[in-house]
Amino acid sequence: MARPVRIGNCSGFYGDRFAAMREMLEGGELDVLTGDYLAELTMLILFRSRLKDPDRGYATTFVRQLDECLGLAWEKGVRIVANAGGLAPAACAAAVRDVAARLGLRVNVAHVEGDDLMPRLAELRAAGVDFANLDTGAALASDPLTANAYLGGWGIAAALDAGAQVVVTGRVTDAALVIGPAAWWHGWGRTDWDALAGALVAGHVRECGAQATGGNYSFFEEVPGLEHLGFPLAEIAADGTSVVTKHRGTGGAVTVGTVTAQLLYEIGPPLYLNPDVAADFSTISLTDLGDDRVEIGGVRGTAPPPTTKVCLNLVGGYRNSMTFLLTGLDIEAKADLVRRQLDPVLDGVREVAWTLSRTDADDPATNEQAVASLRVTVKDADDKRIGRAFSSAAVEIALASYPGCTLTSPPGNATPYGVYWPAIVPNELVAHAVVLEDGTRIDIELAPETAEPARFDPARSSPRSAYAGGKGTLRAPLGLLVGARSGDKGGNANVGVWARTDDVFDWLSAGLTVEKFKQLLPETAPYDVDRHDLPNLRALNFVVHGLLGEGVAAGTRQDPQAKGLGEWLRARHVTIPAHLMEDAS
Repeated sequence: MARPVRIGNCSGFYGDRFAAMREMLEGGELDVLTGDYLAELTMLILFRSRLKDPDRGYATTFVRQLDECLGLAWEKGVRIVANAGGLAPAACAAAVRDVAARLGLRVNVAHVEGDDLMPRLAELRAAGVDFANLDTGAALASDPLTANAYLGGWGIAAALDAGAQVVVTGRVTDAALVIGPAAWWHGWGRTDWDALAGALVAGHVRECGAQATGGNYSFFEEVPGLEHLGFPLAEIAADGTSVVTKHRGTGGAVTVGTVTAQLLYEIGPPLYLNPDVAADFSTISLTDLGDDRVEIGGVRGTAPPPTTKVCLNLVGGYRNSMTFLLTGLDIEAKADLVRRQLDPVLDGVREVAWTLSRTDADDPATNEQAVASLRVTVKDADDKRIGRAFSSAAVEIALASYPGCTLTSPPGNATPYGVYWPAIVPNELVAHAVVLEDGTRIDIELAPETAEPARFDPARSSPRSAYAGGKGTLRAPLGLLVGARSGDKGGNANVGVWARTDDVFDWLSAGLTVEKFKQLLPETAPYDVDRHDLPNLRALNFVVHGLLGEGVAAGTRQDPQAKGLGEWLRARHVTIPAHLMEDAS
């Protein structure tokens, strides 16, 4: 069709605002409404759900949302596309049909499958797939609990083209939820790289729901209506240019800043890989059209890679944790005493992580201001060794340890945890297919072209020159001048940092080197850190390899998904040219 397609979003994760689907359907005109329910951790959660009930394994909240909203979507002619199928897209599609029947509606429901590689592990290994860890190169030593390929959007497009009103998928890329409907609407071909790349970028902005309208935004105090943010939508034109906006009268804001922040979320190099297209983020152009409308243009695309990423979840072992509250003076000595007292019971445990959080203040005016916390987290293959044997030993020292000894929980058993394992498989070994309402199966053809992405070259992202501007300096938090957005990609973390003016970006680009980044965030110092420059967005993106270990399910950090890493960076004091501070005030 000639006009842009209006694609809304009503979910950024499994557990997002339940009412968002109704709010998006009632709030304004839409052609397609999508929901993103899956993350690496979600696949493990759904696995546990399926263990309890073999008929589950999908996002049940999506079905409950449709129980309220399917009739409204049908009346308005809005197509629904969601990856809520998780590990069981066929079962989820059947549940949606049950909802439609109960509501007395004739709704055409299709599902996308082929992402689940578990039934094909032996076949794939026989074909030479070793499932080596994409980040570390380590060999896969045990069978996984789940193994799902990240499919693209062409299955969704085929389902919509066949008349589906609801399309349920399993593990597809987040952007595929937008690429598929946009390609269907505009009739794009498989090699319309620039148009597809534009849709990918629009999908990346929308995938995390209200983060595009002011959620988790560094300058959140500038955003109106934060108490109840509206969800985003994208108007995608035939050439792939898009306008990100929201329904009128809803909370939040869509600005160049909120869009930039989301563009920097959980990314790596500027070439963003997808099964359908590779989008060059260094070509993105943002234009503020006013009235909560930001245009995304200029996006260039190239052929996708010859391999498909796979998310595997493994059995990691067992984990337990106990936390001590340390109050008043001699915090370090008190923490050291606890360590010495628990050393005998922890001897031989596979992994022990101690974390002392100095949240206490000098001359505290309240009890809470006098308290620091000491957390010990243990992991082992033997749940008994780190179960009550560990947690009871921690409690037993309560009257025989440091003055004011307090624990935050009673003794508890160890619990199992999973390990996230990224891998790749050749595209030709992935069986991407659509199953229509009548049972017809449509196999999705491979991309007609592929291209190996260029390897990262650190020299390309080194500061070009020193910043030379203005006289006089002062010490102040970095965040007074720049915004940041951070997140996790398996065991890696990314921190995107952006400036709001050219002058600030020139200073930021020259000064925030990898070495300076590690100095400001010393916990990143032991790890390899890549810096990627995005001058078109006035932004730098830092990728910290290995900071999050084996992924969020196995994490022992206080912030296992690195959500706060960017805000920590903004809180660090740096030397700033005085005139930049004057311009910002």
